[in-house]
Amino acid sequence: MATGVDQAAGMSLVVFSLVLFTYYSVWVIILPFVARDHFLHKYFLPREYSVILPGVAAIILLICVGAFAAVVLWKNRKPKKSD
Repeated sequence: MATGVDQAAGMSLVVFSLVLFTYYSVWVIILPFVARDHFLHKYFLPREYSVILPGVAAIILLICVGAFAAVVLWKNRKPKKSD
């Protein structure tokens, strides 16, 4: 059974993901149809970053997954038997 700390950590991750998804969705889907002088534009980065930031995040994720796999494979390798 999950403790209160585990539930709080899980709920905070869910809320963070929901806020991030909503922010990005508004930034990419809705903002291009809003006039450039609208006050809403001051809360968002320039549009170029809507492609750059997820690309950088994907590269960092792939590096971390690859490093984790390399460490696990390195620790689980068996020494060669010499006959």
